[in-house]
Order: sequence, then structure tokens, then C-alpha cells
Amino acid sequence: MNAKPAASPATAPESGFALSYGYGTDRGLRRELNEDSFIASDPVFAVADGMGGHEAGEIASGLCVRTLGSMPQLATGVRSATAVELQDCILAADSRIRSATGARAGTTLSGVVVVEQMGVPYWLVMNIGDSRTYRLSQGDFTQISVDHSEVQELVEAGSITHEEATVHPRRHVVTRALGTGDETEADFWLLPIQEGDRILICSDGLNGELSDEHMFRILSTVGHPQDAVDALIQAALRSGGRDNVTAVIVDAKNVLNDAGVATTAPRPAIDAEDENTLPRQGNGDGGNGGK
Repeated sequence: MNAKPAASPATAPESGFALSYGYGTDRGLRRELNEDSFIASDPVFAVADGMGGHEAGEIASGLCVRTLGSMPQLATGVRSATAVELQDCILAADSRIRSATGARAGTTLSGVVVVEQMGVPYWLVMNIGDSRTYRLSQGDFTQISVDHSEVQELVEAGSITHEEATVHPRRHVVTRALGTGDETEADFWLLPIQEGDRILICSDGLNGELSDEHMFRILSTVGHPQDAVDALIQAALRSGGRDNVTAVIVDAKNVLNDAGVATTAPRPAIDAEDENTLPRQGNGDGGNGGK
């Protein structure tokens, strides 16, 4: 699932609604292995960031995306999956990972599944762990997913700021993952797709190196999704590349409006210390992982 051919279009001919996307992954400048995996095949787009190092983090992430891709509602390309069905698939992936690794390795998962209800397309966003899904829509760049991490809990408690979270020594410790620990339930959001929407899904090797402002600047000025993926990964490497870096970008066009009319919005022209995986300690929760 980590091959990187050219970006692929996917079109629903009955409505004109179309997706275009790009994807890529890089080992980074500090890591010996690339433990990230991804899937980018309409209607499912997701990134999994394995943890466990030589204890098979790459196996965990690979099993995760392969299980997701083999889900009948997704393997056939039909845009009809539900959050309940996705959660069942995620639990199946969790079971496969535990069986294969003895619960010594785990993985995050974040991404979108495109679903259609009465001919109207939606982003069904899923997340478990600290990989992220962002949306650039009508000029607004927003993180849709919410990290399952110790620093996110501290931010929500008001103990630290968002800025402090980016440099906190425990920022890589996740509180929910697949294949390890007790928490395996994903969060879901169902969002109507707007004309010109651009989705970014990434492992923390990207957002750990680049600020939201930096990512927004690239996403809003680089037109083709594959070019934007390449630009983001290169920017992360120039910023240090301390972790594996994976990104998937999905663009939506010809989205039906409320009157049932397909519209097209023009895309702006194109402009030119090592971190180790750590288990979460304390409180008797043994088994949740950190990356």
C-alpha cells in the first residue's frame, strides 16, 4: 500500500462528482524503518502510523490498512459505508494485529471514507491515535480529528497551551491505538462535502515538523494534489525529518449543491533530537503506546 504512482482520479459519472488525489511516504532522516502505511483508493483514504519499532510497528500499520481495504463496502468502490461498519472493521484489524504481534506493537489510524446519502456526498472521518485529518474548505484550514494523546488531554484540561503541546516531552505518547492497550474505539465525524474541499491526512511526522500555517500555505497554493503531497513531504524533511512522513491529499470537485446543480470552483494557481517510541506509564493502563 506504500507504492507511489501518479495521482488517480475517481469519478461518479451519474452526478459528475469527482475526486482527485495524491499520496506519498518517506522514511525520514532519522529512522531506520518506515512504519507508516496508507491506503488511497476511492472511497477510502487513510494513514496508519505503526509503533513498536523492531517489534513490528510496520506490520501493525500494514495489517490495519489492508483490513480496511478488504472491507466489502470499500473493496467494491461503493460509497455506502457507515460508522458502525467501519468500527467493526477497525476491531477486526485490532484483533489481527494482536494475533500477529502478541500485542507488542500498535498503530494509529486516521482518514476519510467518502459516502453518499440520497446522492449527496459526505466525508466520513475516522480517527484513533494521533495521526491527523485536516480539511481546507472555502479558505478555512481546520483539523477535523482530535488527537488521542497525553498532551491533548493536558490541552483540554487547560494545563498547557496548543503551542506548549508542540514541544512537550510527552507529545508522542498516545492514549488510544489499535493492537495494544485497552482503548480501540475510533471517533467519527460526518461532514457534507463542499465544492473545492481539500482533505489532508498525515502521520505525525508531517505535523510534528510543520506548523498549521506552513501546511496551509502549501495546500492553498499548490494546485495538483500529488504536487502538494510532494511539497509537504519535502518541507518536513527540510525541517528535520525526525520521523516517518506520510501524506494523502483528496480534492473534491463538481459537488452537487442544494438545488441539485453541480458547480466547479477554480483551484488557485500553483506557486512555485531523535524521538523514541515510548509506552504510556502509570495509572495501571499498561499497554497504550507512544510514538
